[in-house]
Amino acid sequence: MTCVSAVDLLKNSQVEAIMGPLTTAETEFVAYLCNRSQVPLLSFSATSPSISPTHLPFFVRANLNDSSQSVAIAAFIQHFGWRQAVPIYEESAFGSGIIPSLVDTLQSIGTMIPDRVVIPTEASDDHIDDKLHRLMTLQTRVFVVHMLPELASRLFLRVQALRMMSEEYVWIVTNSVADVLDLLDQSVINAMEGVIGFRPYIALTDEVKSFSQRFKEKFRQDNLVSEVADPTIYLLWAYDAVWALAMANEMVKETSPNFVIPQNINLSSDLSTIGVSQTGPKLLNAILSTTFGGLAGNFRLVDGQLQLVALEIVDVVGKGARRIGFWTPNEGIIRDISAGDNSDNEDFFRSIIWPGDSTVPPKGWVEPTNGEILRIAVPVKTGFIEFVDVSKMAQNDASTSTITGYCIDVFKSVLEKLPYAVPYEFFPINIESYNDLVYQVYLKKFDAVVGDVTIRANRTNYVEFTMPYTESGVSMIVPLQPDSRQSVWIFLKPLSPELWLTSLGFFIFTGFVVGIIEWNNQEFHGTLSEQLGVIFYFAFSTLVFAHKEKLKSNLSRFAVIIWVFVVLILTSSYTASLTSMLTVQQLQPSVTNINQLLKQNDYVGYQHGSFVKDFLVKLGFEEAKLRNLTTADVYAEALAKGSANGGVAAIFDEIPYLKVFLSQFCDNYTMAGPIYKTDGFGFVSL
Repeated sequence: MTCVSAVDLLKNSQVEAIMGPLTTAETEFVAYLCNRSQVPLLSFSATSPSISPTHLPFFVRANLNDSSQSVAIAAFIQHFGWRQAVPIYEESAFGSGIIPSLVDTLQSIGTMIPDRVVIPTEASDDHIDDKLHRLMTLQTRVFVVHMLPELASRLFLRVQALRMMSEEYVWIVTNSVADVLDLLDQSVINAMEGVIGFRPYIALTDEVKSFSQRFKEKFRQDNLVSEVADPTIYLLWAYDAVWALAMANEMVKETSPNFVIPQNINLSSDLSTIGVSQTGPKLLNAILSTTFGGLAGNFRLVDGQLQLVALEIVDVVGKGARRIGFWTPNEGIIRDISAGDNSDNEDFFRSIIWPGDSTVPPKGWVEPTNGEILRIAVPVKTGFIEFVDVSKMAQNDASTSTITGYCIDVFKSVLEKLPYAVPYEFFPINIESYNDLVYQVYLKKFDAVVGDVTIRANRTNYVEFTMPYTESGVSMIVPLQPDSRQSVWIFLKPLSPELWLTSLGFFIFTGFVVGIIEWNNQEFHGTLSEQLGVIFYFAFSTLVFAHKEKLKSNLSRFAVIIWVFVVLILTSSYTASLTSMLTVQQLQPSVTNINQLLKQNDYVGYQHGSFVKDFLVKLGFEEAKLRNLTTADVYAEALAKGSANGGVAAIFDEIPYLKVFLSQFCDNYTMAGPIYKTDGFGFVSL
């Protein structure tokens, strides 16, 4: 159906409904006319989202919206971890219709779109080759093709000719191509070996088999051909649309046209003479409410269009397509649509043959052929090479692989996790200050800095930092010294003086209480001095549970039981504390806080080039009292000398460096004082 035919049908024949046309451009024009004349338009071929029942209420999409494939394609790309993809589409309303939805969906899962390739419908082979050569210069090797079969056939023949159907490539086609794979020439199928396609799933019911058989017989008789392909889904949609229209017309029961011609007619335009159908709104409502089991599945319109139930994922192999899995809106990617619960099935797909007859999923990217190499500055350090170690050979030749250390390992591990290659080159830089090194990135002498660079607020004013990858904080390290409080009276240390006096008082009190209760007991009789002796002896003998006096009163026995239990707890605690004091060497930090250092006017140290120097000045230290130190051995030597002998009383540095130092000199030094919060190490870039 052409646009002229549609005008004739509406103006002269005054039809109550129209089916078709085939192309998106024609459908868009006819939908406008039908909406103006309030005549329902049923389309079984226009799948582009550019035509929407939302804007054209009398347009009924008796097929699936192309944008319904976007989520499925994105899920497939996400499943294999590809982080970049390039859409390739034809220059038409049909080709560009899916792109906004596809791009938004891919970006929502973190997949970048480095480029978009638009190919005119009448493009020459040379023009297609130019577009493909542009794609070959990109890192990504994942391409999503959305175009009509005629242009897609020419595209894949050129893809094969340029050897872009090798193991490193991923080619995905939408249903516009996947639905008609059986109709394509065998040379095109051979060129598409390994291509992944998405198309609506059609259950092979008895009704579909019967229709397919009748269609083939009819087509064979009318066209005198021996080989007839199975009907495509467009034919099934068309069949269901005819049934829906017929059922709706039965519901309305209108037998004659009922058009109202507008009074204000512009004779210069044929479109102004088209009347408005009075039956159209009723017929539209009947169509929208019609439901039945069609050949293409359950015919049910929501918001004026069919709803997706499942997509079949196919792999082009041999002479056609081979099913590898499904995608449904509720379950996502599944292996078998009839298996029920697929949640425990780790094999989401049947075996896939990728381009180049490979069974290994492509990584989706390659080294760029024209990409720039990142210039990365690396600080040259003499100390704490556990973080960055630049050998003398590497200082003269940055291409050598002798730049190592924790920071370098973290950087390389991050690059290995990326789904694309990042070429880089290290440049060792001798530094006097980390601020100067960071500023080199701002001056664009380098693209980034990889090393033990701390994230600081003043540095973020002109460069960007990654998230920190080390713990943060600044603290001080000081020498350990023996506990001067140890003496011959150490046996009194486990208990406080108050507890000693309280215990002594209760010993005496318990003895007197028992003596009073046992006043009639012969063992507690005698002279006053004898009675006092028995009382004190009985009380203190409970300490070792050696009392021999027999108690006759239950009340005194209860008091003694309670007291013996208290004595047991007291002696156990005392024994444990005294044992610890006698067996463990008691070492204490020589300095416990910064105020002590400031009060004694001691020298303190910091690492060469670190921001800690400015930090100490802000804390109140005189710059003349700060010593510049480099390695862990120098740290130990300065601390051993002490502030009075040319060394330092304490060294301030970041937690990672202090932990490295303590791992080597843990016996004589310790971390002391508060931890001042910082942001940790990060990589630097613009």
